[in-house]
Amino acid sequence: MNERASFVRALPDGFGLVCQPGLGCEHSQNDVSFTLVMLRSSHEASVIAEVDYSAPGENGLAAANKNRTQRSIDGLSHVDCIDLVVRKGTLVPGVEEVTTSWRRCLTAHHLDPEIQTAPHIITEKEIEDSREPLRNLILHAQEELDRLYAIVGPQQYVVLLCDRDGVAIHHRGDESVADAYKDCGIWLGGVWSEQIEGTNGIGTCITDQRATMVHRGQHFRTRHSNLSCAGTPISDPLGRLAAVLDTSSMNPQTTEQSLSLAMAAAKVSARGIEERIFREYFRYAWNIAAAPCGDSDVAVLLAVDNDQRILGADQIARRAFSLNDEVLNRGMALATIFEYDSSIFRCKRMQDVAARLLRTGTDEPWNALITPPACRMSGWCSPTDALLHSRPRFGMLAHLPLSVGPPTNRGGLAPARANRICEYIDSHLQENIALEVLAEIAQLSVHHFARAFRQSLGIPPHNYIVQRRVEHAHQLLRNTDLPLSEIAIVAGFTDQSHLARHFRTITGVSPSLTRHRFRTGPDILPHRPAHVGS
Repeated sequence: MNERASFVRALPDGFGLVCQPGLGCEHSQNDVSFTLVMLRSSHEASVIAEVDYSAPGENGLAAANKNRTQRSIDGLSHVDCIDLVVRKGTLVPGVEEVTTSWRRCLTAHHLDPEIQTAPHIITEKEIEDSREPLRNLILHAQEELDRLYAIVGPQQYVVLLCDRDGVAIHHRGDESVADAYKDCGIWLGGVWSEQIEGTNGIGTCITDQRATMVHRGQHFRTRHSNLSCAGTPISDPLGRLAAVLDTSSMNPQTTEQSLSLAMAAAKVSARGIEERIFREYFRYAWNIAAAPCGDSDVAVLLAVDNDQRILGADQIARRAFSLNDEVLNRGMALATIFEYDSSIFRCKRMQDVAARLLRTGTDEPWNALITPPACRMSGWCSPTDALLHSRPRFGMLAHLPLSVGPPTNRGGLAPARANRICEYIDSHLQENIALEVLAEIAQLSVHHFARAFRQSLGIPPHNYIVQRRVEHAHQLLRNTDLPLSEIAIVAGFTDQSHLARHFRTITGVSPSLTRHRFRTGPDILPHRPAHVGS
């Protein structure tokens, strides 16, 4: 950072707010730049967001604090401004971003901006009903909500986690002033769909499915003219809108710059929630967090199987690589997107693997952090393993070691020999694979082979074979309409009951339910510890 930058505020949990003017923060005629950073040490910080404010002819922060939206519509009532913009098509500075929403409110939702109806608050029972489909998301959101509120809470913001209907189902806020927040509707149980409340940070975010900032007079309803809110969408592991993370303030001193910084922090938290639920959903696959070198803001998440076929992609990866459900269901090789060392996916250690990927057909390098499948880490998953597996990694991508490569397994099988054995297993899943045959391929005694195999791959040979058969059955359930009895034989199980027992043990659900979820679009699966038995 620039040596002349001075901290205006040190925020909790490793964040800071920096003011970087030309000559000083208080009364300079220069433009003011606000920067939200994540502090990594006393000498190092990563920029999360920058907000510049230029105020010709005004002095310093006094000019920055002026409400640009209110100034741009001086002399007009709120209703007149809406009429001017929507019915007459006049361009009014400061409301360009909400013009389309205002038009929807009038023509599609038939709302009256002047009606002073009370906020719509649902009952405790209705809140519980709204929470139920998102229990797992709420569980994984707790740490991110705490971190976000630690940043924006001191500035008198409320943090709301809302469902796809705009219902606030979880929150963080100052309980001592809860009644005042409830009067404005920005509290637990508030309903903020655009159809009910008009243009607002939550409902308009849901309608447009993009981050939305609505400041004071940009709201459609006049009774919200003292409210500032910024909503950020949260996508589920299949790229669909799952929830909205909102920061709202009814403080009349809230500026657009303050709201911009609050939204930047909310975007970071929303991305953290998305990564957590993606990793939880695809915990039995290889998870790849990747970003172009030097641009960790464009980070993507992919899930791949042992054959390096893409099973899942988050919403940013779907946009970046033109992926959709049809392409993923049809089967797409990771090599279509990236060039990489395939031996990485034969590593069976608990630690993440740092790797350098190349975009296929280009020389563009990407930093990647590859997380092994949860059930591969130790044969079963404890709650601690699950927590470690789902923790966000995006923040680490910019700080990976320059020299990367697949780790070696000292004392185990040589990598080439381990690959040869794994390939033999994959090509003979339908057969009875004897330990003696594998030991012969490895040119070791049965005892020494079993020990070396477990040291290299993390689990015993028998568990590995069963696991590969379950994964093969999983692919057949996803990509074919074969009956379960036939899938059991093709995958190497003696019968359908044998398949069902091992499939449920490893994945936590039955084969029939897995097929149903593939066809109907599954919700986020609950975590269940798994252990491969005999």
